Order: sequence, then structure tokens, then C-alpha cells
Amino acid sequence: MQAPRTPLKPLDDALQELLAHAQPLAGAESVDTFEADGRVLLQAAVSPLQVPPQDNSAMDGYAVHAAECASGGAELPVSQRIPAGTAPDALIAGSVARIFTGAPVPAGADAIVMQEDCELLEDGRVRIKTQPKVGQWIRRSGEDIRQGATVIEAGVRLTPAHLGLAASMGFASLPVARKPRVAMFSTGDELVMPGTVAPQDMKPGSIYNSNRFFLRALLLRMGCEVTDLGIVPDDREATVAALAKAAVDHDVIVTSGGVSVGEEDHIKPAVQQLGQLDLWQISIKPGKPFAYGRVNRQGAGFAHFIGLPGNPVSSFVTFQVLVRPFLLRLQGVQNVLPRAIDARADFVWPKGDKRREFLRVRYNERGGLELFKNQSSGVLTSTAWGDGVVDNPPSTTIAEGDTVRFIPFAELMA
Repeated sequence: MQAPRTPLKPLDDALQELLAHAQPLAGAESVDTFEADGRVLLQAAVSPLQVPPQDNSAMDGYAVHAAECASGGAELPVSQRIPAGTAPDALIAGSVARIFTGAPVPAGADAIVMQEDCELLEDGRVRIKTQPKVGQWIRRSGEDIRQGATVIEAGVRLTPAHLGLAASMGFASLPVARKPRVAMFSTGDELVMPGTVAPQDMKPGSIYNSNRFFLRALLLRMGCEVTDLGIVPDDREATVAALAKAAVDHDVIVTSGGVSVGEEDHIKPAVQQLGQLDLWQISIKPGKPFAYGRVNRQGAGFAHFIGLPGNPVSSFVTFQVLVRPFLLRLQGVQNVLPRAIDARADFVWPKGDKRREFLRVRYNERGGLELFKNQSSGVLTSTAWGDGVVDNPPSTTIAEGDTVRFIPFAELMA
């Protein structure tokens, strides 16, 4: 009598287990702030100074004492000229100071009048044609950043905006988590690399290896150092040898294909021979044949193993919803889940699957989501055509006009 099948693990449970294994990697490095985009900050950035450091002008114009211009039409001499980067004298009573954007506001001045509201007279005096308000066009010291404030939290994946903030506080370098070292390979005798065989010369049953290209790009976007070990044939010994080699000096091994239950799928027994398998098959569509485990190194330690399905859309989706958060957590990021938004479905999904589905969609000109016509796990076109996926709960139908949970690709690939 055949043993009952083990129930497929729900995605949220699988992700929770996966993240429990993702202990932040040991080791850190200091990198030039110019080179820190996409890296994960290890120590909070606390500002050693005020930004801006002193009150400064937001406009080209004249620094004034507002009370002396309260009547409108005041005509006052110019007592000094203040370019940006200079230290001004105190403003002489009954005068104005010519000032430029970013220049420090002199003591005694409490407003800036932009030059468009002023008239330079022939005798050198300036007519103030408005009634300035105290504080107008003055950027106050510390209005952007206060001294001692934590401006960038530890565990944040740095963006170009963060780099600008860090530079404004004087940080020439930043302490960041080291990059995960990831080895990747594909399995399958049917796989051919583009450029090695012309399309017209392809053998029956052969396909070009597309997964290798988008997986490498996704890994690089996640801040990894990537070693591409190529294509491994559908052979048990070859698979064991490739895994053992990859485990030697890598933190993570990512494979594509060979994780199903066919006679030519050798990943599962190979991983079990060298270590252990903790996750096997997830209740999602596309992407059920997903695996996680460990490959032991000779001597001590292990490499995390992640086995992705061979079908390209399945591989693409499981990377986004499972591998991406795992790799971010390895680098110390705590908030690893993508942000989803509510959106309107301009399509009908009449029969929900028993598994949680990720439907490829894009925005239309009416602001709703339209569905790619073919949701097969082998149609990679849907991922390039789409703007993201609808995260559809198990056994859920969708009627036109329903509100759905939309996850943009821009969020998943940031």
C-alpha cells in the first residue's frame, strides 16, 4: 500500500522556517560611502552635527531685519555681501546684506527677501518692495538633521538617498554586512547555453538555459557575490560532486531544476547524502518544487542549500517570495517582506487553485490590473510583460472589480 503524501507546506509557514535558519552572516567591512549603494548598514548612523550647521538663506536676495521693513517700500543701504561658504559679520542696524542661496544668515537678520522683490537704486541702496515676515526664506540650523539623532537605522539596505544623508553628516565610509557568497548551477541534460548552439541546430528536446541569466541578475541585485558553476548533468554522482564543491567556500548554494520527484531529479538524494533537507515542496502556484536544506563542508560548517524549480516562472516566483527575504535576512535586514498594495482587478479568475497563487498582471490605462492570458509556469514572457503579481489566497476566485493584493516587481527587485 502506497504511503500517504505529505501535505504541502503553506507559504507563510515555509517562509517562517526559512527565515529561522537565516542567521546573519559573521563578518563586516567598511566601504567607501560612494560604493555603499545596496549594502546593509551594520551600525546606526548617528549625526555628529546639525544639518544644516547654521541658519542659511534659501534664496538669492537680501538679509534684513524685518521690523525695519514693516511699512513696505523701505530703502536701505547694503552693508555687506555674503556668498555661500563665507562667515558674515553681524548685520548693521538700518542696512541690508546681499546674500546668496546657502550662505549663512548674519546675526541681527531675521528674514530673507528674494531679489525679485527688491529694487537696486542708482545710489546703491535697495528698495524692499514687500513686508517681510520673520523667518521667511531662512533654513534653520538642524531643520534637516539634529545633532545626536539616529538618522539611518542599523539593518537598513542603503539606497542612493541614504548615501546622500550619510555624506551630509560627514561619513566618508560606512560599516556594512559582508556580501553573501552564493554558488549557483542548473541541472538538466536538455539545457544549452545561448551562443553555443545556433537555434536551427538545436537537438530535439533541447532548450536554452534562461533561468541561469535571471537568477544571476537577481542574486547580484540582492547584494551577493555570485559564482556560476554552470550546468550539471542529470547524474547523481555529478550532482553530489557539484554540491560538495560549492559548499567549500560559499554561504549559499542555489540550484535550478532537479527538485521534483522524477527519476532524473537527483537534487534531493544528493543533498540528503551530504547534509539534510528541511523544506520540500510548498503550497504555491507556480513554484511547488522548492527545497531548502544544508550541505555539510568537509571538516566543519555548512552551506545553506536552496533548490528552485526548473520551470522558469516557478523559479522566478519562488526566488522573489522565498529566496529574496532569506538573502536579506542573512545580511541583517529585519523587514524583509515586500510591500503589497490594494488594487482593482479588471479581470476574472473563475476558479481558484487549492494552492496560493501568484498571477502575473500589469496596470492598464484605467488604473486597474489586467491579467496575462497564459499563466503557465513555463511562460517567462509573463514576467517581462507584467508589472507584478497578484497574491491570491488558496481556493479564491476573482471577479472583475474586486480588490486584490498586488505586489509590484519594482518592490521585489529593488
